[in-house]
Amino acid sequence: MDELPIGRRVAYWRGRRKMSQQVFADRLGKSKSWVDKVERGVRRLDKFSVLYEIADILQVDVQLLLGKDPERRTDALNCIDQIEVQEIRAALERYDSMSAYFDAAPYPPPLADMRKAVNHAWLTYQYGRYGLLTRALPKLLRDAQAADAGFGGDQAREAAHLLGQIYQIASSVLRKLGECELAWLAADRSMAVAQRADDQLLAGVATTRVCNALVAMGRARPALELNVTIANRLAPGGLHDAEPDRLSVYGMLLLQGAMAAARIGDTSTVADLFDGAHEAATLLGSDQNYYWTSFGPTNLELHRAAAAVELGDGGRAVEIHQGIPGPAFNALLPERRAHHLLDIARGYAQIGDVASAGDMLLRGDRLAPSEIRCRPIAHEVMSDVLRRTRGAPPPPIAELAEHMGVGV
Repeated sequence: MDELPIGRRVAYWRGRRKMSQQVFADRLGKSKSWVDKVERGVRRLDKFSVLYEIADILQVDVQLLLGKDPERRTDALNCIDQIEVQEIRAALERYDSMSAYFDAAPYPPPLADMRKAVNHAWLTYQYGRYGLLTRALPKLLRDAQAADAGFGGDQAREAAHLLGQIYQIASSVLRKLGECELAWLAADRSMAVAQRADDQLLAGVATTRVCNALVAMGRARPALELNVTIANRLAPGGLHDAEPDRLSVYGMLLLQGAMAAARIGDTSTVADLFDGAHEAATLLGSDQNYYWTSFGPTNLELHRAAAAVELGDGGRAVEIHQGIPGPAFNALLPERRAHHLLDIARGYAQIGDVASAGDMLLRGDRLAPSEIRCRPIAHEVMSDVLRRTRGAPPPPIAELAEHMGVGV
């Protein structure tokens, strides 16, 4: 893309961020006509102050807009930069298993080391440390791919299982950071690997990752259908015992199906799927982390609130939030809690309570800074809070907005 005019590069990144020209113009404080002329090359971009403002809004390094290699950010502790995206992309594009079909596979890392690395990666994700995770992912992907290609016999299934988990972790964090197409690719790979691992529950969780990526790309209806189809295959009863791990995966499929249904406004399906998830959560008894799902009664309520926000009923989301017992909520992992507080910030914004929305962002930031500072949806909420706050925003909000790169 280096040879493109700067206006075309602006148009490209605006499209990647799913912004219309009007939305982009509003955030920039310009007219839609001005944006259109810049993108067509009719108007020149020759002020660095404007370039940096555009880069902030598009969440890219200004060097990318200038057609140069991006510099690594000094604040990359919590977020991801384009160099890291390209390194993850390169790792996802490897085909070690196919190469091993023709030649001897590279010497794989010991499976015991891989197990430790995968567990650490999951905990890094569930504690919301996305910057640490994205910098570790390229090597994790390469090592897991080498193990999958290099081990045979009884060890082959475990190697495939570990690779499938790494793909799922990559998909989850990439989706949060706005790299939806890469998230879909990683999730799709995880489904294929889960079949080789011969683990239906791993395949079930992989399905939720695929569907989450589809929803993020605006494909909520096929996501709903796929979640429900696989949930029905894994439903406890008959030949399937109601074991905790099966209940957890089954319940998470229903929750993600409900979220997809909420995205398309299908309230009756949302209610039906939550009813099924409630039965599974009741059988499970408490929030657990089988297959890294964090499924249980409390997480169910978090999804009810999130679905209410998707349906535009911020008041209902706040009501659900206020009814969640504090000890049960505090027992959840930081990513789950911060994600929920971001959802409730959206709910408060929907009912016009921008002060409470800002407070939810601050609370989420204290729990897991990356969940608030790095997610595009959080930037949208903060922009809304700043725009609708009368007078100067409170100092803590202004400081957080500055850390997020959202203009006050």
